[in-house]
Amino acid sequence: MAAIADGKWRALVLVGVAELFAMTLWFSGTAVGPELAAAWELSAAETAWLTNAVQLGFVVGALASASLTIADVVPPRYLFAGSALLGAAGTAAIAAVVASGPPAIALRFLTGVALAGVYPTGMKMMASWFDAGRGLAIGVLVGALTVGSASPHLLRAVGGIGRPDAVLYGTAALATLGGALVLAYEDGPHQPETAPFDPGAIRRIVTDRGVVLANAGYFGHMWELYAVWTWVPVYIAASFEAGGVVDADSRAALLAFATIAVGGVGAWLAGSAADRWGRSAVTSLSMAVSGSACLLAGVVFGSSPLVVVPFVLVWGFFIVADSAQFSAAVSELADESYVGSALTLQTAVGFLITIASIQLVPLVRDAAGWQWAFAPLVVGPLVGTGAMLWLRTLPEADRLAGGRG
Repeated sequence: MAAIADGKWRALVLVGVAELFAMTLWFSGTAVGPELAAAWELSAAETAWLTNAVQLGFVVGALASASLTIADVVPPRYLFAGSALLGAAGTAAIAAVVASGPPAIALRFLTGVALAGVYPTGMKMMASWFDAGRGLAIGVLVGALTVGSASPHLLRAVGGIGRPDAVLYGTAALATLGGALVLAYEDGPHQPETAPFDPGAIRRIVTDRGVVLANAGYFGHMWELYAVWTWVPVYIAASFEAGGVVDADSRAALLAFATIAVGGVGAWLAGSAADRWGRSAVTSLSMAVSGSACLLAGVVFGSSPLVVVPFVLVWGFFIVADSAQFSAAVSELADESYVGSALTLQTAVGFLITIASIQLVPLVRDAAGWQWAFAPLVVGPLVGTGAMLWLRTLPEADRLAGGRG
């Protein structure tokens, strides 16, 4: 038992660090979007596709993986490592050889496809080591993802403003290191045997009532999350400029990093709380707070930094605090032989939804200003909260968090 206990904490640290490094690729193009848009004369739509291409690539990669049950056939450490290295190569290529928008967008798409082999695979790795405490473990993993996603903004703030190549090469190097680290991972005691290809697995996943409701909660959460992560740096910069803040660009970049990264702490604490109080309760509370922030963003816009800074930090804390718990719920509700495919399918549909919400925010901004750009996102937390509260009333809830719902 002592060896298992030591092994699971070693696996948590190893996969968490590898995930943090690999996921720096996600927003590497977004962080340097202003510089690339100016250098390549990109339109607003083309600039948005530096993010949306990753989302779409992730969806394509995840759907392909789920349909072919790749996540349950290929050993997880090799799938994770190979995917991280492919994404790193695509990102470095933008800095090395690309000089216009279309090839950069194509390479961002490739990076998204690669990351479909990183994020869901990391969650499956954690589920193989943690039965009790799974919410905490996946919460730590999502926390690592969150800090990794924020890191390009930090690289830009501390020396990358005006130097997109530095940010792109830096994130590619970190992802390469993450891919190398994860090769030291060993499967845990709860890792199911490698499953054969089974086309019927997808049908069982999408007709399981508990899994469907947990996924509905996740989809509502995702409608809000990536749209906020994509546009809150621009919102902060516009708010600082409207409020007359000196050196608004660099200060906004630092605050954007902090706003996204603080969600790592939220995911960790929410994971621990969900294991004690139930996944449906924690996810509902988180969505209530973050959904309220979508509306309050209009009231706060242009205010003193003494108001804006704590507001966006609280928003950043809660907006991703619940993310891991939807994945933990699916890992507890789905057929254990195809947990990897169930998680991959969940994330594929969730990220497909984000493409629409990411595009919606600037449309609302153009029509009503940054004050109300995030208001339509409140629909997601409302739907997600309803789904999780419904799940809490069903017998399936007894399989969540050791019977805590």
